[in-house]
Amino acid sequence: MPGPDNISPQQLSRLIGLADSPVIVDVRDEEDYAADPRLIPGAQRRDYRNVAQWARDLAGGQVVVTCQRGLKLSQGVAAWLRHEKIPAESLEGGHEAWVAGGGLLLREAALPPRNGQGRTVWVTRARPKIDRIACPWLIRRFADPSAIFLYVAQGEVPAVAERFNATPFDIDGAFWSHRGEMCTFDVMLQEFGLRSEVLDHLATIVRGADTDRHDLAPQAAGLLAASLGFSRMYKDDLQQLAASLPLYDAFYRWCRDAVGEAHNWPGHSMAAR
Repeated sequence: MPGPDNISPQQLSRLIGLADSPVIVDVRDEEDYAADPRLIPGAQRRDYRNVAQWARDLAGGQVVVTCQRGLKLSQGVAAWLRHEKIPAESLEGGHEAWVAGGGLLLREAALPPRNGQGRTVWVTRARPKIDRIACPWLIRRFADPSAIFLYVAQGEVPAVAERFNATPFDIDGAFWSHRGEMCTFDVMLQEFGLRSEVLDHLATIVRGADTDRHDLAPQAAGLLAASLGFSRMYKDDLQQLAASLPLYDAFYRWCRDAVGEAHNWPGHSMAAR
């Protein structure tokens, strides 16, 4: 059992990808990070030596701190955060235990450069349907929780990307776009290194909905229908994005926890008695 101020890799893995996932802070030193420059999904890198300067940036939520082995660095930073009245736990066993347990890892080098506030900035076509909502969900839940998304007229995406240092996605000619039979969501999973049975299952549903291949997964037709409904409920694309994120949260939790569960009207079983 983890200590009172620790969280186990197994416990943390159940929180990754959820809307209320804790803020994860990676305080490994440069040598340890260079040996494995991957992050727990959604984690942010911070310098443990400057915790007094950045601690209050994390006020308002639960924090999990990880270092190489879950010892002095993460425990010291977590203790400092608690001193600042910020609930914080240290990841038991640290990065080494996370890797040994097969925990999902993000290739941070695949992320675009961050702006002065430490946020990635993305731009795509206005009036999103599938990929242009699914990809922001993936980025917010597994890569950069504070990412910024700009929706603009299709013809203006390249110019906005250049002038606002934004990364274009889901548009012809962009790095982050369809490749062969893969949709942009598939490409992001591949480039970020976020391959898992759960996310691969979700990707199949997204691909089926985005490329009119409902034969790939029976849920694809439902995702398309809901997405088209959202696109007609909201004129503002960012409002549509905010409203649609829980839809992908639900599909993710179904892929993770409820694939084998069925539901039927109880009258059928009662009539058979």
